[in-house]
Amino acid sequence: MAARAKRVKPESKVKPESKSGPEQRPPFSEAVFRATRAIPRGQVRSYAQVALYAGRPGAARGVGHELTGLPPARQRDVPWWRVIRSDGTLAPMVAHEQAKRLRAEGVEVRQRGEVFRVKVDEDGRG
Repeated sequence: MAARAKRVKPESKVKPESKSGPEQRPPFSEAVFRATRAIPRGQVRSYAQVALYAGRPGAARGVGHELTGLPPARQRDVPWWRVIRSDGTLAPMVAHEQAKRLRAEGVEVRQRGEVFRVKVDEDGRG
């Protein structure tokens, strides 16, 4: 019985090893980080709003994914805590830290049990 030959991917389709740094990040990641950095201190935006400002309407979950995977070196650069759910609640995994940072910026955050909620104005800002 003859051995089967292994398929080799053409070089053009092989992805280069990922390197850290903004020049190596996908355009959506950088657009999310840029849109998040543009949120003024003391204000919040929803994941959906950030997706819209990043040029990808409807990609709210993608925004959450990018901010969750934010490299530790960029966590001070990108104010991830200013991005909240559209109903004003904070994501449970980071709610305590997020509430602390938002309150330090003067944003009103209410807590009922383990649920944290930002009082959002009519224009969607905290």
